[in-house]
Amino acid sequence: MTSHILFGSKQIDFSVLYSQRKTLGITITPHMDVLIKAPDNTSLEKVKDIVRKKAPWILKQQYFFLAFHPKTPPRKFISGETHLYLGRQYKLKIFIAKKNEVRFTGRQIIVYRKPGSSAKDVLNNWYRERAKMKFAEIAEPFIQRFKKYKVEPENIYLQAMQSRWGSCTPKGKIILNPELIKAPKACIEYVIVHELCHLVYPNHNQKFFDLQKREMPDWEKWKAKLEKLLA
Repeated sequence: MTSHILFGSKQIDFSVLYSQRKTLGITITPHMDVLIKAPDNTSLEKVKDIVRKKAPWILKQQYFFLAFHPKTPPRKFISGETHLYLGRQYKLKIFIAKKNEVRFTGRQIIVYRKPGSSAKDVLNNWYRERAKMKFAEIAEPFIQRFKKYKVEPENIYLQAMQSRWGSCTPKGKIILNPELIKAPKACIEYVIVHELCHLVYPNHNQKFFDLQKREMPDWEKWKAKLEKLLA
């Protein structure tokens, strides 16, 4: 079975394997998964209590393994590179032209830039325009669904954020990181559902996670995918 605890602003996900043993053991894998081996009949609450007590050690071990994970090499924004869009890699082609624009063919991303212009800036502006359009399109059915909880966002805004994919203000403004446009659609849906759940429950309490699970049963899968793909 899987579960999680909150330690400060960090969520620690873990899996529990029950067996005929006398003590509880915690293992952190090189992929940063937290595995708990517990004696039969150990309650989940007791497991959570122990995970909370060991949280500093667990996070320390995860950070240790994170140092060995491959990092995405810095992009040079040159022809032949691959760049993400909605979870897929597309080859980049760059041409000098009379005006700045991007054309997406479904097989490649073609960037036309004026002399003296930056291909990076032209592409990032295109990403932001696509994010504004796609996020609204993806969010709309979820916004309609959440009306049964008597909530509706004031609006959806884009804002670059260093360490967050989204946020929700007390007044109901949902803010999404434009970098999300590089992730699969289901990852974007996860972030939108997460922020809509905050309109119902502002804090990460059990009711919040119960609601998130109800509205998106496989949210943990897409959260992990998002963090692996764009970390």
